[in-house]
Amino acid sequence: MTAFKAACVQLNASNDMAANIKAAAEGARRAAGMGAKLILFPENVAMMTFGPDNIRAMARPQTDHPAIPAFAALAKELGVWLHGGTLAIWSGERVANRAFVFSPDGAIRATYDKIHMFDVDLPGGESYRESETFTPGDALVVANTPWGGLGLSTCYDVRFPYLYRALAQSGAGMLAVPSAFTVPTGRAHWHVLLRARAIENGCYVFAPAQTGVHFAGRRTYGHSLIVDPWGDVLADGGDGPGVIVADIDPARVQEVRAQIPSLRHTREIP
Repeated sequence: MTAFKAACVQLNASNDMAANIKAAAEGARRAAGMGAKLILFPENVAMMTFGPDNIRAMARPQTDHPAIPAFAALAKELGVWLHGGTLAIWSGERVANRAFVFSPDGAIRATYDKIHMFDVDLPGGESYRESETFTPGDALVVANTPWGGLGLSTCYDVRFPYLYRALAQSGAGMLAVPSAFTVPTGRAHWHVLLRARAIENGCYVFAPAQTGVHFAGRRTYGHSLIVDPWGDVLADGGDGPGVIVADIDPARVQEVRAQIPSLRHTREIP
């Protein structure tokens, strides 16, 4: 497998779906112009709204979501692998927070429904109840790319190390963590958690993020990251919208895993 460039597009999405899709596409074109062959969008790429009623009102069936054909066409136009962030997709009577991976021919190569739901009351008065709106996924997903397996996860999943160990043991050498992290938890834990997931599993980590102030005053942390298997931060998106790009060498995964072979040393504890 040859080396390549990967990019994360950092966005300040609103509750205007058309504008968000346009901004994401502009970021992808910029990333492709910088040589990226794998481009990743953040969580809630097409919609950053707040509250169960608002989310349900803007969710769409997979067959009717405008971002899906737009991102399929974008991947084909740019000739890239595109992780289309996550979209609010109707799944029965509830909504799935679903990620999509598109190949350069515009086909959907993998989907993943966020497994872990973020239910919390924060000291500053913010409250989140994802389980009131979303149905959690129950499937481990590794997307096959020309550079190896890309393990799929979303935002709050990053706090559950067993998911990433399972992804690595299922063939992932890269991990995607599209996110819309809150500011307090982002300042405290974002970099540490993402570097830990990379180090524990000898994987590259790609974490495209939302940033800034959104609908109803919701704030997200930004700092999209690309982390190498040793835990070194190769690129950090900072506080504003933009694009980060880094050189990725798939051989580095096996090199690091040979130095620290913890994946081979996992033991079942009775």
